[in-house]
Amino acid sequence: MKWQTIEAARTLLQTETGAVVRDWGGRIPIALVFPNSYTVGMSNLAMHGLYHWFSDLPDVACERAFATLDRREDRREPIVTLESQRPLRETSVVAFSISYELDYPNVLTALRRSDIPVFAHERRRFDPLVLMGGPAVSANPAVMGPIADAIMIGEAEEALPGLVEAGRFVLAQRRDLALDWLARLPGVWVPRAEQADRIKRQRVRDLSRRPFASSVVCPKAEFGNMRMIEIARGCVHACRFCLATRWYRPYREMDPQHVLELAREACGRWPKVALVSAAVSDYRKIDTLVEGLRSEGIAFSVSSLRAAPLSETLLEGLAASGARTLTIAPEAGSQRLRDAIRKGISHEDILRATAAAARLGFGSLKLYYMVGLPGETDEDVAALIALTREVSERFGGKVIVAVTPFVPKAHTPWQRQPMAPESVLDERMARIRAALPSDSIDIRAESIALARAQAIMARGDNALGEALARAANLSPKRVERVAARAGLHVEGYLAGWNTDRPLPWRMVDVHGSPVGEDEA
Repeated sequence: MKWQTIEAARTLLQTETGAVVRDWGGRIPIALVFPNSYTVGMSNLAMHGLYHWFSDLPDVACERAFATLDRREDRREPIVTLESQRPLRETSVVAFSISYELDYPNVLTALRRSDIPVFAHERRRFDPLVLMGGPAVSANPAVMGPIADAIMIGEAEEALPGLVEAGRFVLAQRRDLALDWLARLPGVWVPRAEQADRIKRQRVRDLSRRPFASSVVCPKAEFGNMRMIEIARGCVHACRFCLATRWYRPYREMDPQHVLELAREACGRWPKVALVSAAVSDYRKIDTLVEGLRSEGIAFSVSSLRAAPLSETLLEGLAASGARTLTIAPEAGSQRLRDAIRKGISHEDILRATAAAARLGFGSLKLYYMVGLPGETDEDVAALIALTREVSERFGGKVIVAVTPFVPKAHTPWQRQPMAPESVLDERMARIRAALPSDSIDIRAESIALARAQAIMARGDNALGEALARAANLSPKRVERVAARAGLHVEGYLAGWNTDRPLPWRMVDVHGSPVGEDEA
C-alpha cells in the first residue's frame, strides 16, 4: 500500500472534529462505506447517523471509508478506513450505504480494490461480511443480489444490534452462522438463503429515538459548514414519479423542540444548521421552528422547498440567514402535466414563490424540471419554456434551470412506464437550450447517457448484477455497453412493462400489499 493513501486518510481525519477512533482489541470492526467521494459522503445524513449509532455501541469499532478521498488518490490502491487507515478486508463487516444507483460501479470497484471477492458465493470464512442498505439498493435489491451477503430493506435504525451480532460470528470465522442469523432478522434479505416470506420494509415510528443529525464536523465535505438535521421523513404528497413518497410512508415529523435542541448543540461547532426533509415547507410547525431558531440567533438553510405551501416566515428566515438561492421544483411546465404527475402546485403558486424570492432579495432562483414524463407532448415542452421565461422576467435576477430525464423507479405508480427514447430526450433538451436566453438563464441538463444507466440499474435484475460484477473497469457510462455485451436486452430495461411481467423487486413488501402495484 502506498504511503500517499495512508497520508491522505490521516490528513482528512485531522481536519475533522468528533471522529471516534477506537482500538480494535475485543471489538467488532465495521467499515461503513460510502461508494462515492469523501466530500459527497460526509454530506450524506445517513453516513452521519449510522456512524454515530454504531459508535454508540461499546463493543464496536466503526470506521468510515469512501470510494475516493481526494483527486490525487491512486484508484488502483486498496481502500483504507479513515480512522486507522486499515484495508477494508481486515474488518469483520463492510457495510455500504447506497443512495444512488449510479454508485453501483463504485461498490464493485471498492471490493476489487480491497481484495474482497465480488461475488457473494465466492467469499470464504476469512472474508468480511458485505452488507448493503440505503434507498437505491433497498428498493430494488435484485441487481446487487449476486454481490451482497445481505441487504437491509428499509430503515436500518432498529436492526443495528442484530447486524453487529452477525459481525461477531464473522470475527469467529463463522460466516455460515452469520448468514443464518441475518436471514432471521426482520427486514434483511439474504439472497442465498431460503426465506419463505417476502421481506417487509422496516420503518421507525418515532424519529426522536434515533435522530438523524450530523455527528462529525467535516470542513472538507460539500456541506461541511452546517449541521444537517432531519426534521421529517417521507412526504405528504403523492407524485407519481417519486420513490420517497412510497418508500418512506408514512410521513413522520420530529418535534420542533427536539430539532431546536439539536440545533443548539451545533453552536460553536457549525456556523449554521441545515433543515432536511423531502420538502421542508411541508413541516407542520415550520413557523414555530423558524421563530425558535431566529430567537436564538441560529442561522439555517433548507434542503428543499415546494412552491406551495410556502411560509413567509420561512422565507424571511432563510433570507436573514444569508441564503442567496431559493430552489423550487415545478417538475413540468404545463398545469396539465403537473396535474398528471400529481405535483399539487399551480402556475400561480410558482409565480407567488418567484415574487417572494425577488422581494426578499434572493440572488438566484433555481427551478427543477423533468423531461420525458409519461404523456409529455411538444406543447408541454413549450409550456416549460414559457413558464421559465415568465419566471425570469418577474424575478429579475439569475435563474438556474436544472433539467433531468424522467427515470422510472421501483414501488412508484409509474414503475412500469417507459423511459423516453434517447432521440426524444435529445430533441427536447436541445429545444429548451435554444429557446432560453443564456445571458439570464443558466441551463444545467443531466446527461442522458447517465440517466439511461440509472434507469437500467433502477429496474435491473439478477442477470444485470452478474453482468456488472464480471465487467472490468466498470463505470456508469459503460453500464449500457456491458449489459449489451452480456447478451441482455438493454431496451427491455427501459421500455414500458405490461402488468404480466414479474417485477425484479417482488421479494420486497412495502406495506403488506403487492408491492408497487398500487397505481393510486
